[in-house]
Amino acid sequence: MCGISAVALLLCFISAQCGSPDASRLVEHTAQSFRDAVLSGKTSFIYFGKHVNPAIKAFIEQLEMSAHALEDYGIVVGKVNCSKDSVEKYCTGEEVMKKTYLFRGADVLRSFDIDTVFDVNAIVSHVLFSVLFTEVRYVHTPAELLAVERAAKGKMDIVMGHIQVLGLPEHRALMEAAFVYGAKYQFVQTTGAPLLKHLGVADPTSVQARLWFLHCRGVAHRSEPCPHTLMRKPLTTINIHTFLQLMEAPLLTEAAVDPDEVKVVYNHLNVPLLFLFTQSETLQLDRDTAESVARRLRGEVGVVLIHRDSHRVKTPLKHNAAYRLPQEEVRYFSLKKVEELIDLFREQLFQGTEEEEEEEEEEEEEEQDDRWSSLDVLDDEVAESVYRDRGVMLDTEAVTKLTAETFSAAVTQNGLMVVLFYVKWDAVCVAFLQSYVEVDDALDDVSGIELAYVDCGEWTVVCSDQNITSFPSVLLYRPSEVPQRYRGMLGTGSLHRFLLLSQVPSPTSLSSSAEVLSFLEGDLYNTNSALSPVRVLGLYSPADTDVVVFEEAAKSLRGETLLGLFVHEEAERWAEEHSVTLPALLVSRGPGILREAHSLHSSTPQELISYIQSTTLDPFPELTVENLPWYLELEKPLLLLFVGAEESTETDQSLKEIQKAQSTRQLDSSLPCWIHLGRTPAGRSVLEAYLGFVPPLPALVLSQLATGGEVFHFPPERPLLAGTIVQWLKRIDDGQEQPAGVVSDAVWGPPVPFYDFLAVMDEEAPGYAAQRSPKTKPGGKRGSERGQERNPAGRGETETAFNPQTPPAHTEL
Repeated sequence: MCGISAVALLLCFISAQCGSPDASRLVEHTAQSFRDAVLSGKTSFIYFGKHVNPAIKAFIEQLEMSAHALEDYGIVVGKVNCSKDSVEKYCTGEEVMKKTYLFRGADVLRSFDIDTVFDVNAIVSHVLFSVLFTEVRYVHTPAELLAVERAAKGKMDIVMGHIQVLGLPEHRALMEAAFVYGAKYQFVQTTGAPLLKHLGVADPTSVQARLWFLHCRGVAHRSEPCPHTLMRKPLTTINIHTFLQLMEAPLLTEAAVDPDEVKVVYNHLNVPLLFLFTQSETLQLDRDTAESVARRLRGEVGVVLIHRDSHRVKTPLKHNAAYRLPQEEVRYFSLKKVEELIDLFREQLFQGTEEEEEEEEEEEEEEQDDRWSSLDVLDDEVAESVYRDRGVMLDTEAVTKLTAETFSAAVTQNGLMVVLFYVKWDAVCVAFLQSYVEVDDALDDVSGIELAYVDCGEWTVVCSDQNITSFPSVLLYRPSEVPQRYRGMLGTGSLHRFLLLSQVPSPTSLSSSAEVLSFLEGDLYNTNSALSPVRVLGLYSPADTDVVVFEEAAKSLRGETLLGLFVHEEAERWAEEHSVTLPALLVSRGPGILREAHSLHSSTPQELISYIQSTTLDPFPELTVENLPWYLELEKPLLLLFVGAEESTETDQSLKEIQKAQSTRQLDSSLPCWIHLGRTPAGRSVLEAYLGFVPPLPALVLSQLATGGEVFHFPPERPLLAGTIVQWLKRIDDGQEQPAGVVSDAVWGPPVPFYDFLAVMDEEAPGYAAQRSPKTKPGGKRGSERGQERNPAGRGETETAFNPQTPPAHTEL
């Protein structure tokens, strides 16, 4: 296979001789010549027939055409007339005239129904796929593709083709490319839709045959994904050859001559060339921009960066970009936005006819409000949602707007006053303001709570007096009390729950054992049981002075959970019944559930707050978007069970088995938890990110995010029992289980170089964007040490003062 020349193949493909039947290559075998052919060890594709009817005659014509094509791959095509020469085993039985056979020597690689190999394209594609069976991997699920990627990382790139129906011309083109380039790339073929979703195709049903190039050879770490490039042209042999040549070419070429004189590897491929200009002052910025453009147009356009400082470059300064289409002259223009450049190539230069351009323009006008570029707005999902909803007017009339004149009177009135401090120019603030209005609507029937807001962009003095340093901020004001800051999720449900719980006194003072029992069993404040099933009780003796510490902690936790306080002689009896010493903490998770008891040793309110928050966490929680951050702070591996939206006996049994294993204390090194995909649909995306696909549910995985990001999948074929779970975890600890996936710990950086503002600042004034250590008084050794810890690499040790009087250098792009 390696000896086949790609150029020879293309010349053959283009020329009419490859498909012309004037000199037939179809070998008509006798019984003896057939035996000689199979003994020669060559690969042959042979049809055995008797009578010729119209259907068989049409097939023979296609077989003759395929003989010309397969000859280039060293495969001999022949036929045996069983009416004249009978070949034992192949000329007898009902299968005669219905099947063809692919031989390698005397071995039958595969047999085909003639309905399957119905024309020359089907014959060539199926025969080559069978010959290359061990080299072209057929994958159906994302997990199978990820396994191929893991094996290829650091070694070779992958060429993956999606073929809707086998045997079509696109299938033939892919197999011909695999025959030529199979020693250089790992070829992968698929016909399934799951892989298309994995590659980011929104609607797999509308996708025709496609080809992707997965850049795995340059991936050094197993946790890094293989970047992929889509071939946007139809799947033909010539297009695939051109595309693969472009993948081998440098991403960005640099030159110091005018575009007319540039000679690059793209010239012989007849692809468009894009020229971008740069100067020495902004070289790095322009190179980043050019590389970003080259990645987006990779496989379609060759990108060249022209150094304008060279004396050989005569292009006027008014032009900073140019392009050259095949067989045409260079055209110069001024580039203002990168998106305009992408549109130029994708929507104008690559359009086939003027009618298509007009239709495209009409569609653009109709969808103008929905189409926007992230480069023209912000690199932030919240900003994206706010931008898209910019035409929706938010009704804030029901919420009180406070000013410098009305603020003091409003927050000192009776009841609970909730105030949102925000700024109009912040996307998160604008998004949360909508949730804030929804909470106000939901509290219409609740007395004693009033919501208001302050625009800190307009009333800066008010926000400064209230020590507002971040936006948005929500403060709760009660008469004669210190304002309480809301620390929960910025969503409607979380804030609504918090405000309802804030109406309950914290702590609730209990005066008898009967009240204690009523509090712990949920009878006291039973209307709030759905909001917070967990109740925390502090037990103190009357002589204990640390009661004030609990009271301060309870005030800070008001709205998060229900806290009670029992300062009484009978507190000692409650402590003895639960085998703890005073002061103590009792945690109740509802009627019929065993209470947890803890002796208290915290000396400050902040320590006690942290301790109460940790003890109220569920030992086997159902993870949701709201509570996930609390459990991630534990930094334990997650033993995570994904269950389906519909209740089932299998789901209930799986949950019980994990609890059974947990009761043995053999799961203490991890955090057992579960996600209900019906109540938390985001869990499906998490599972797919872990494994690359969604397996049958329930599915158990171990996610080691804090230690390498490896994800292990409990084998579905094993029974999900307490004993097998413990054994599986032990095999993982012993290194006997292979990870099913790896969650990349890549830094969440800017999506494109244009948003790397620190790099831009460093380009303008080196060292100015470096993280600074706080200034200290002379002799302040402690501050100096802290500054060294913050700047371990020594970046910015010699600070360069930023001079606002110095104009920034002009950026070409």
